[in-house]
Amino acid sequence: MNKTLRQKAELDMLRGESLPSQEALQRALRRRGFKVGQATLSRDIRELNLIKTAHGYTLPPSEELSHGLPPVSRLIREFVFEVRTAQNLLVVKTVVGSAQPVAAAMDQQDWPELVGTIGGDDTVLVVCPDKEEAKKLAHRIQEMLRE
Repeated sequence: MNKTLRQKAELDMLRGESLPSQEALQRALRRRGFKVGQATLSRDIRELNLIKTAHGYTLPPSEELSHGLPPVSRLIREFVFEVRTAQNLLVVKTVVGSAQPVAAAMDQQDWPELVGTIGGDDTVLVVCPDKEEAKKLAHRIQEMLRE
């Protein structure tokens, strides 16, 4: 299954409660249709910066996680493969099924170059105030792709 969807499910589960162990998190994921091994779960815990407390795994205090999406830089690195400018617009090509999370994560940013996005299935249309701002944002996204 899609890593982004699985990690979103993990974040959703931890919003209302902590889970006492990796095994409990694994069982909860299985109930939601995600079969994951211990190595995958450990990687998710590390990538999502989950915190192990005396009561179990919980969410870190983070503004980025409050919307249920991984950081925009990670989504861009993992799912975007092309950025093209067209006047004050950007056309951002993604892996099939990934455009909407990428668009949502971009919309959450405080980027002055970004007016808004429309996410389809494999393409994000990004609206910028003008051509210069579109070039700046294209450069910002391309830098994230190189990270």
